[in-house]
Amino acid sequence: SNNAYIVKGNTIVTRHLGNEILHGITRAAVLRFAREAQMVVEERPFTVDEAKAADEAFITSASAFVMPVVEMDGQPIGAGKPGNVTARLREIYLDEMRKAAV
Repeated sequence: SNNAYIVKGNTIVTRHLGNEILHGITRAAVLRFAREAQMVVEERPFTVDEAKAADEAFITSASAFVMPVVEMDGQPIGAGKPGNVTARLREIYLDEMRKAAV
């Protein structure tokens, strides 16, 4: 019901499209908005250890939009609070959805 992403440096990492993940419109929109905002997107698998060592993490879904993930297995991800990339993507996503609703 959702897709997972990590951010390392200035790169957003998420799995490429396949049978293992949700082919959702929220995912497609977020990746398009990220690229339009000149953010680097890398579509590939990542490990749990990579996620725990990430600077940021977030999930996307139709109901949560862009939602920060601040800890995993009790361990903080990055600074243990929503990061700048996640916050910016959430802002862009919400702004674009408001425009589309009018």
